[in-house]
Amino acid sequence: MERRIDEAVVHWVEHGGGVPIVALHGAGVDHREIEAAIEVVVPGTGYRRIYPDLPGMGLSTADGLTCNDDVVTLLADFVDGLGAGPVMLVGHSYGAYLARGVAARRPDVVLGLALVCPVGDRSRNVPDHTVVRQDADAYDELDRALWAGFDEYFVVRTRVTARRYRDHVVPGSTLADEEALGRIFAGWAVDVGSGVFPGPTVIVAGRRDSVAGYADACELLERYPQAALAVIEDAGHALVHERPELLAALFVDWLDRLDRNSSGGDVENR
Repeated sequence: MERRIDEAVVHWVEHGGGVPIVALHGAGVDHREIEAAIEVVVPGTGYRRIYPDLPGMGLSTADGLTCNDDVVTLLADFVDGLGAGPVMLVGHSYGAYLARGVAARRPDVVLGLALVCPVGDRSRNVPDHTVVRQDADAYDELDRALWAGFDEYFVVRTRVTARRYRDHVVPGSTLADEEALGRIFAGWAVDVGSGVFPGPTVIVAGRRDSVAGYADACELLERYPQAALAVIEDAGHALVHERPELLAALFVDWLDRLDRNSSGGDVENR
């Protein structure tokens, strides 16, 4: 599906019906990465799962956008245009930073937040990139040209994680509009406000995340008073692929808390 918002075109895919979940992927890929991750950790019934390509990635364009705050404005307009009322907002990496911006600017359209390996305006105390598992057959289904990218992203290297990298990360990485992303990322800082977000939140970080680290994620608790925080040992920035079973358990808890906190009938009666 596609929708024009001002000068940009937003492309997205969706599955199911019910309570809307909008999931935002990280930088340099497209919706297929977070789609693959979320589809295995969120119940397949009762939820409308919506996966947009972020501007300048996948099939979405970035015309008229000059900074990340422009992207936040576009995403808020995108959520409004769904006509589904407030949504549950999920973000991985860069997508988590944008999700925080949307929740700060338009708390009326966000029921709750799930922030996975969130990046921010800066990263502090980032650990070294350290492999925690390296199976002998990890590369059996990867072309040699993909090995370096796989190694750079994953600290858990198995045939399963290699297959996820090949099938769900690599395809989107070839579609990035580098010129547009350079323009947007030059205005990197997102206005995440100075107040707190009151909705149910889950924050998940990888202890071995050499991109975002985990120290900054821990500090987010002060801004999200209904947040559960999990720092996952033996997981890096590709946590969504490396530890899906733990992520699924954390999402079940988050969805249950949204049920209890929601004043609307849609969530309670799904």
